[in-house]
This record gives sequence, C-alpha cells and structure tokens, in this order.
Amino acid sequence: MPRPPDGASLARLRAIVGDGGWLEAPADTEGYVRDFRGLYHGKTPLVLLPSSADQVVQILRLCQHEEIAVVPQGGNTSYCGAATPDESGTQIVLAMQRLNRIRAIDAANDSAIVEAGCTLAEVQAAAAAAGRLFPLSLGSEGSAQIGGNLATNAGGTAVLRYGMMRDLVLGLEVVLADGRVLASLQGLRKDNTGYDVKSLFIGAEGTLGVITAACLKLFPAPAATATALVGLSAPEQAVALLGLLRTGAADQLTTFELMPRRAVEITLAHVPGVANPLGEPTRGTAAPWYALIELTSPNATVDLVGSLSEQLSNAGALADALLATSAAQAAAMWKLRESVPEAQRHQGASLKHDISVPVSALPQLIAEGTALVRRLAPEGETIAYGHVGDGNLHFNVSQRPGSDPKALLARKDALEEAMFDLVARLGGSFSAEHGIGRLRAGQLARRADPVELDVMHAMKRALDPKGILNPGKVLL
Repeated sequence: MPRPPDGASLARLRAIVGDGGWLEAPADTEGYVRDFRGLYHGKTPLVLLPSSADQVVQILRLCQHEEIAVVPQGGNTSYCGAATPDESGTQIVLAMQRLNRIRAIDAANDSAIVEAGCTLAEVQAAAAAAGRLFPLSLGSEGSAQIGGNLATNAGGTAVLRYGMMRDLVLGLEVVLADGRVLASLQGLRKDNTGYDVKSLFIGAEGTLGVITAACLKLFPAPAATATALVGLSAPEQAVALLGLLRTGAADQLTTFELMPRRAVEITLAHVPGVANPLGEPTRGTAAPWYALIELTSPNATVDLVGSLSEQLSNAGALADALLATSAAQAAAMWKLRESVPEAQRHQGASLKHDISVPVSALPQLIAEGTALVRRLAPEGETIAYGHVGDGNLHFNVSQRPGSDPKALLARKDALEEAMFDLVARLGGSFSAEHGIGRLRAGQLARRADPVELDVMHAMKRALDPKGILNPGKVLL
C-alpha cells in the first residue's frame, strides 16, 4: 500500500523536475485536484510537471522505492474522476502538460509520433499542416491531452468510421511503475511478434503505466464533405436510416448523431448563437428526433451532397431534412449537437449515463429507459442523445423546470442500478466511452465477468505490485 511522502522525498521529487516544474501552494494546485464535473475535490502535497520522459522515469523510480502514490493527469477533462487525487493529501499529481512535442510526422506512412501532453487540437493541427487527418474529435479537444485520450480510450463523433482511440494507435512509449520504459513507437501496421502489449495501457487510466508518447495513425484529409440535419419520427427510423446509409454510402459515412427534440429545445433556450436549421422545434409539426449525418471523402471530385441527397430520398417519409449548402450552415448543425452538454448544465441538475448497446437494441433502450426515468426519477426528463452510429447513447436525465434538484439527485443510485440492469439485459456496457475512473469502479467490481476481473487484477499486480499508480481508479 502507498505511504504518505515525507519532506525529503518531496524535495527529491522537486529536484528531478527543477525550477518551474512543480507546484505545491494550494492556490496553484487547485486546478489539479478538482475533476471536470466537480464530483471530486482532492488534495495533493505536490504537482509535478515533467518536461521529458526521462524525468517521468526518475519520478516513478523514486515513488516506487518510497511507495508514494502517483496520479497521472492530462487535460483533466475526465467525466469519471479518473485523474483526480483523493482526499487524503498523500497522492502526487503527475501532470503531463509540458511533455508536449510533436516528435515526427510521416505523411507517407500516415503516422505521427507525439508526446502525451499535446492537446488533441494540437495533434489535429499538426496532421492538417501535413495534409493529413487525425480523426478523433471531442468537444474538449482544445484541452484534452493525447495521453488522457489514450488512457481513457476516448471515442467521440467519428467512431463510426475510424474507431475509438485504441484503433488509432500504432505504438506507445510507456513508463512502468518501476521506471522501466516500454519503447514501442514503430509506425507499423503489421507486427505479429507476440502479445499486443500496448493495448494493455489504452483504457487503463494510468493504473498500469504512464504513457509519455504515442505513434498515431493519420488518414488522408477530407476534401469533400456533405452534412445534413434530418427530422425523424422515432428511434426505429434512425436505425433504419443508418442501415441504409451504411449500405449506400459505405465508408464515406463518418457521423450519425441522434438528438431528441427536447435536447434541441433546451439548447436553443440556454446556449447563445445556436439555431435549429429545421426551424423552431416548439411548433406542432417539429420532429420528435433529429439526426446529424456527415459524409466525407478525400476525393474532391466526389459529389457527396448529391449522394447524401439521393440516400435520404430513398429513405422514405422523413419528418424533415436539410442538407448544408455552406460551411457556415454545416457548422451551425454541429454547434447545435455539440452544445447539448452545455445546455444541460444550464438546465439544472442532471443524472448522466454513458452507455452502449447493439445498434439494433437502441429503440428498446430508449423506450424502456425512458419508462424507468418516469417511474424512478419523476423530477427529471430524459435527454438521450449521442453516437447512434456506434450504439453509444448519453442517456441523461435533466431536471424538469420547477422541480427540486436535490430530489432528482437523490434518485441517482436507484435509477443507475435499474438503467445498468437494463443495459446488461440488452447486451450492452455501462461505460461506453467515458471510462471507469473513481465514479464507476464499484460498478465494475460488481458487474464485470469474474474471470475478466481476475485477469485485470493479475495485470495490475504484475505491472504495479506496490499499487502506486492511480490507486482507487478502475479497480478497487
């Protein structure tokens, strides 16, 4: 078990990173001890800001020897408290923001080697400067760091076409708990030499090692885009339309996002600068559901707008549909979708569930989940939106106007258990893309397959025998 660091150990840690590489005053460390959603507020005696992988090596060697707990932290945008120290005040925060070099871009190999502290936006920009695309796309891309994206196996809006973060990695550089370095940054798409060791660290939330760099896959940059906002009568129609587009547009289909009418209403009410291109949703003829669809291609001569228009024409009786005729109109459609989380914050208290089921089960999930909300959390209303193309819904419950927020929040545990039971019955996951962290560790302990859980614990014991890496996260 980790132990509180003494003054001598803290002094040695400060010396490793040097002047400008550490913070200890509470006013300076405050931003590192609160999680993004405000669920947890911990304490730390020291925030370390290493500027090289070698400094991370020295830090972990010392912490392993002294049995000091280390909490790796990227942009601190986790929804599950994965990067926040606990309340004991004994855990060191290892913040990666100064480890932020783009080491290499190999356009011919469609790969990039970047350090863990690079923000996602910086990696996207570096790829674009080389005429390439790094396709991971998140609302927090300006602050989320690559190391955190890897540690949580981030998803986002382009998973339908490009996969999750795990699918976008060719190699990793990882510092293990004892300071040894796993150096595997080769940009190879075929490497069949034993176990795929790098995959152990993707989605492990810093509990098995500290990722310091990654070799990422790049893709040809899109040269043609078609974006549409479509009104739908029901989730069943969304699933049918998705199937039609998967056949007709094939790998040009990049995005298929679903929003209920109520999500659009609260977004228009609370977020300045947002408009509904299909008209005010409060009118009687407004569609009960909306889909944001995007096709992309690296071939500038492809008529994606015509193709998408034809596909939508073949879809039957849609409630409404609008194809973007300009980049500004497409941006307005995306702003509507991406502003839903902000609108929910303005709406009041909310209960959040990041869940996935087979795409075919989405209508049943929405219907039965909404019934659970009515029965178990009547102070709230269902706001189920998200990445329907890959079966991932953010099945959230927002406070009804005029209701008691404390009463809604008091329903959390009962509703969560019922929702996760429903997800399990439908063959789904209670954590689709946000990870486990501290928030869902208890659920994992209760719901994971026992053999799978035993394997996880065995890996933890093998790679971190003293339990210094991000204790209390993922595995209890």
